[in-house]
Amino acid sequence: MEAQAHTLDGTVDLGGRPVISSVTVKWKACTFILVYQVFERFAYYGIGADLVNYMTVHLHKNVVTSITSVSNWSGLSWITPILGAYIADSYLGRFWTITLSLLIYAMGLGLLVLTSSLKGLGPTCENGVCKEASNFQLAFFYLSIYTIAIGSGAVKPNMSTFGADQFDDFKPGEKEHKVSFFNWWVFTTACGTLASTLFVVYIEEKFGWALGYAISAIGFLVAFIAFFLGTPMYRHKSRKARSSAKGFIRVPVVAFRNRKLQVPSNPSELHEFEMEHYVSSGRRKLHHTPCFRFLDKAAITESNTDNSNPPCTVTQVEKAKVVIGMFHIWLLMLIPSNFWAVEVTIFVKQGTTMDRSLGPHFHFPAASLWSFAVFTMVISLPIYDNFFIPFMRRHTGNHRGVKLLQRVGIGIAIQIIGIAVTYAVEIQRMHVIRKHNIVGPKEVVPMSIFWLLPQNVIFGVANTFLTSGLLEFFYDQSPEEMKVLGTTFYTSTMAGGNYFNSFLVTVVDKVTRKMCDHSWIGDNLNESHLDHYYAFLFVIAIFNFGVFLWVSNGYIYKKECTSTTEPNDGFCT
Repeated sequence: MEAQAHTLDGTVDLGGRPVISSVTVKWKACTFILVYQVFERFAYYGIGADLVNYMTVHLHKNVVTSITSVSNWSGLSWITPILGAYIADSYLGRFWTITLSLLIYAMGLGLLVLTSSLKGLGPTCENGVCKEASNFQLAFFYLSIYTIAIGSGAVKPNMSTFGADQFDDFKPGEKEHKVSFFNWWVFTTACGTLASTLFVVYIEEKFGWALGYAISAIGFLVAFIAFFLGTPMYRHKSRKARSSAKGFIRVPVVAFRNRKLQVPSNPSELHEFEMEHYVSSGRRKLHHTPCFRFLDKAAITESNTDNSNPPCTVTQVEKAKVVIGMFHIWLLMLIPSNFWAVEVTIFVKQGTTMDRSLGPHFHFPAASLWSFAVFTMVISLPIYDNFFIPFMRRHTGNHRGVKLLQRVGIGIAIQIIGIAVTYAVEIQRMHVIRKHNIVGPKEVVPMSIFWLLPQNVIFGVANTFLTSGLLEFFYDQSPEEMKVLGTTFYTSTMAGGNYFNSFLVTVVDKVTRKMCDHSWIGDNLNESHLDHYYAFLFVIAIFNFGVFLWVSNGYIYKKECTSTTEPNDGFCT
């Protein structure tokens, strides 16, 4: 009976037994994961959204140091997914790696609540003069936030991939649901982020950092409980198929060894196993593609046929090609992901210089302005999922509506419009500064902070296309046994963007201090030149977009099968 049919992708329960498709109820299981994501992002951005102000206001660090420190911290939280992916793919599996990571995450949150609550762990003030945090206080602070970065980072690729695992690739209906899952994943991320940037940030600035961080810790506790409540319903990928990381490394080595051999004109003459081998071993077969033809030399059958050092298979070669192709896209995401870091660092400090009053007794937190970008995503994602995709699906025949890289390209183009608007607004702010002869670092520019609203909304629309588009692209294109490691391509774009932001800010600050009267990004933003910096970002974004269009136009998407029939007749993705 259909109701008793097992899943076709080989998923199992927590005990390793094949699962019945109707027992693990797809969206019901994902509901627990999506609830987790709302509250985990609420906790994370309750810390990260206003961290640059915590460092300048509470720890009394300068602006450039604070921006680079926050970018480096955020970068670590987006680069440690590589560690989490490796542990999951090679040793523990996704579920147990998630469990370990959440425990580390909880330890970091506990330490942060302590460092913001205990007087001995924070700087002191006498007669209105505040000392900079001591080395010990800074060390305890960094220990807490970097522990959070490691825990939250290690869980990132595993949780999103684990959610996607709840849908069977080889059932057309579930495959379409997986597309929606990635959109809802980003939607719930936006909801949690929106709540924290509106609510927690206000609590931190109005009532103190300790209370705000305690609320974030409570949000994390809710996320923790929500995830484990869904344990009986979850599907787990069978670990019969081990990670192919070693095979990936072997391909270029063997190709170099065979560099003097001629690649056969017919790909069928290259070394490959029969389809039955992949079915019995729980792996998927990849079909030959014409890109990176040098690597095909690794699969030349006449090169070495002894058992100790056999040639690579076409599937092994194609996996290496896939990873190299994704790396090209990854490099081109450094500049777009840099803007995500700019939104929560430079935009926030820019907002602190402007008029934030809403009535006589309320001042709008500068860090909360980012909530408008997030709110735009909250509105845009359901529209994209429920209207744009079905509309485009009818016209293109693609079950995603548009190709993955086309979606990413749309997001990059909208980002460029956003940075152009950002530049224009900063020109206006500089005009007001000159008109009113404002020179002091704490003087308020008589210009509403809501002048920054349009750029945040535009970047929110851009993120609607970029974030879920990139997440789905890297998940979809990575080899089956390396799904978690493949997802780290997405998380590491965030890390790369944060480190790139830190690098740019540091270099621009040093160079402009030497060449100009003032740094473009100094402690006193009222006499700096953020307009020049935004113009610089606009120029490099335009150049990057041109290269992206060229690379994406030639990108060949992978095609894999687990059926013993021909590709056109079997279960191919």
